Amino acid sequence: MRTSFQLTIGLAASLVSMPALKSKNIQKPNIIYILADDLGYGDLSCYGQKHFNTPNIDRMAQNGIKFNHFYAGSALSAPSRCSLMTGKHTGHAQIRANFSVSNDRVVLRREDVTIPELLKKAGYNTGMFGKWGLGEMGTQGTPIKKGFDEFFGYINQKDAHFYYYPKLQKNEEDFIIPENQNGNRGVYTQDLIHQKAKEYIRNQAKSGKPFFAYLAYIPPHAELDVPEDDLSKYRGKFTETPFAQAPGKGYRAQPEPYAAFCGMITRLDRQVGEIIALVNELKLNKNTIIVFTSDNGPHEEGGANPEFFNSNGGLRGIKRDLYDGGIRAPMIVKWDGVIKPKQQTNHIAANYDIMPTICEAANIAIPTDCDGYSFLPLLKGKKQATKHKYLYWELGEKSPYKQAVRFGEYKGVRYGTQKPIQIFNIINDPKESTDLASSRPDLVETVSEYFKEAHIDNQNYPMIDSGKSRKKGVASDPDDK
Repeated sequence: MRTSFQLTIGLAASLVSMPALKSKNIQKPNIIYILADDLGYGDLSCYGQKHFNTPNIDRMAQNGIKFNHFYAGSALSAPSRCSLMTGKHTGHAQIRANFSVSNDRVVLRREDVTIPELLKKAGYNTGMFGKWGLGEMGTQGTPIKKGFDEFFGYINQKDAHFYYYPKLQKNEEDFIIPENQNGNRGVYTQDLIHQKAKEYIRNQAKSGKPFFAYLAYIPPHAELDVPEDDLSKYRGKFTETPFAQAPGKGYRAQPEPYAAFCGMITRLDRQVGEIIALVNELKLNKNTIIVFTSDNGPHEEGGANPEFFNSNGGLRGIKRDLYDGGIRAPMIVKWDGVIKPKQQTNHIAANYDIMPTICEAANIAIPTDCDGYSFLPLLKGKKQATKHKYLYWELGEKSPYKQAVRFGEYKGVRYGTQKPIQIFNIINDPKESTDLASSRPDLVETVSEYFKEAHIDNQNYPMIDSGKSRKKGVASDPDDK
């Protein structure tokens, strides 16, 4: 097990040893990474959704590769996004929950190397549009300080609950939206973020430089709220109880939350289609990798009902669970002329594999302390020789401290450091309903060793199991602070 001191030294060494690889006169690909917020494994029609269709994302899957066993970095927003940006699983990452043991938000540090920082050194322009959540204004963890040339969206992830918010952030400054002042609903912020993202892509096409566009779009995260043009398509379709605002939550969801939920994903799907159409229009499609995925499993706040919509795709659990329903995510990659159409893969990967995959695609060295492996060979139709010994997650925001590991066909889960380890055959038993621990003590021992091996202590997230929230007054929704 590496100590915190060893990890810091390793980081410094990795920064020193990351020169660009020798150029082979290969044009570096543009990368557009679209991350939905709280979109479940079953919330797309190409992954089995029956209550509404997602034709643009389905078409993207038809023209690219669809992953059946791709995992988010965590079952919560901030740690999942940290895992993505830094290439580390939550046993090593700086941010492992939305809040620390003292109920503070932890932010990225100077020494936490991110994807945009690496790409900038390789000549990329980098832009981010949407929800950040890895460092508040005035800290070292803002998007601009962590490698993005441009940022437009929500720095604070609680603010991103609301779609008619009175302000966003542009780079390091507040961006006031006059139409949304005093509770007015003039500008749907997701539309504004999407508009700025399209402008960025157009500008970068003119520049001739390779670019990385991280589109951390907000839907379908609570609150459930969408403009009338998409809401009207589903109004009255479902028999549902009008949503009553929960005391203290602050959600302003529309009274027909099921209809709003469908409308939000419909709008998200259309905007993904517009990004793809823009890339085609600009004739960038053969040199642009487009990724679509989600940050964690489906939520149940703000009137959402993942059970009704089968949002977890029949898997066990939802957001905040380390069963597969909380962490398995839809994942589609499109790269015209490189990825053959109509591909599916059962390759087991996690979002901390994105950093090394992007590094290899951009022909730059992978940081030595990265927990991921590049799956670029798979995208190119070649043999994927490098595979994980295991994928690992831990989540310690509220007791019990949760841990999980996926290794081959098996999954180990423990809800509480003093609780028994559960073992599931995730292939034969995707619902994780039959615990094999009593009949496979060998696997229990294996998982126990993996848990010890993968975890490095972090003072912000001590392994505490009190049976209650770790501090009096913790909101029932961890985002609500």
